[in-house]
Amino acid sequence: MARKRAFTTFSLSFLDIMSCGFGAVILVFLIIDHSIEQESDRRNEDILSEVNLLAEDVVDGQKNLVRLRNTLSVVDLQIVEARGLASRITDEIDTYQSMLKALEDEGVASQSDIEQLQAEILRLQQEVEQLRVASNAEDGLSVRSFVGDGNRQYLTGLNLGGRHILILLDASASMLAPSIVNVIRMRNMDKQTKLKSEKWQRALRTVSWLTAQFPLDSSYQIMTFNTAAKPAIPGTEGSWLKVSDRDQLDQAVGNLERVVPEGGTSLENTFVELLDLTPLPDNIFLITDGLPTQGATRPRQSTIDSDERLKLFERAVNQLPRDVPMNIILAPMEGDPWAASALWMLAQQTGGAFMSPSRDWP
Repeated sequence: MARKRAFTTFSLSFLDIMSCGFGAVILVFLIIDHSIEQESDRRNEDILSEVNLLAEDVVDGQKNLVRLRNTLSVVDLQIVEARGLASRITDEIDTYQSMLKALEDEGVASQSDIEQLQAEILRLQQEVEQLRVASNAEDGLSVRSFVGDGNRQYLTGLNLGGRHILILLDASASMLAPSIVNVIRMRNMDKQTKLKSEKWQRALRTVSWLTAQFPLDSSYQIMTFNTAAKPAIPGTEGSWLKVSDRDQLDQAVGNLERVVPEGGTSLENTFVELLDLTPLPDNIFLITDGLPTQGATRPRQSTIDSDERLKLFERAVNQLPRDVPMNIILAPMEGDPWAASALWMLAQQTGGAFMSPSRDWP
């Protein structure tokens, strides 16, 4: 009887080994997640779309920059002409005054001649004053000045015009610091420390910069708000103030420096308050750091989540007058994920602008 040959691992044929290896490759191929490549393609398309949008923004910005430079050239020429004419008229005034003094000293001039020269001098002085006002208007369209670090000028995209301009400044406790922990810490400090907080000082500089851009022939109102809104100058509720009154404008901005940020935030009460202004504002600037923490009344619970804050914001927006641009300047604040998108949408829907400036602005 023939002896059976013993089986060992080395007795497998070459084809058997290749078949096992090929089967392993197929198994690995089936296990691999093929969605990675599809996800990568989708992300590349998103990034490409963002790049195209940014490229369009750059082109639009370059076009606007050219128009601004042309406008500045024309305004500079008008300023030079106005100042030159004012200088010539001043020389004429000096000449008439010299003639008037000489005639009075000689005693040969009649009373009518003297009155005629005095009337001419008065007319020329009024004309000089008008030219100075026009020159100041063209040189910045404002009665206040604001110079940034290094005498910088700021191009923000904000629409700074309007006949009735309203500034709403958030004066809640969150304006003390950009983080919740530091807000709690600052809230327990003395008044002077709160007034000097970096975030609050930036908000005050923002108001000062905005008021420096007001057109001379416009009216304004500045209101601070937390759970309620009140004007910067007490007793001016529901009324508009003249930009041309520089002392009053300086007083309004100066009063803000004594306001201590405290309490929660109610945009609903604030927007209802602005409806008392007659006529309604045609341009609004909202300086805040997030969505409201309460509605028309004080909440029962001591905490509120981001979804509830969004609902409070949507309810407050319903109180806004229609067709009024809302320009929003968002200060930094953690723990409010819906703030930037919700406020940006409000600015877009009303025809305003949205910006979240850098730490050194303005």
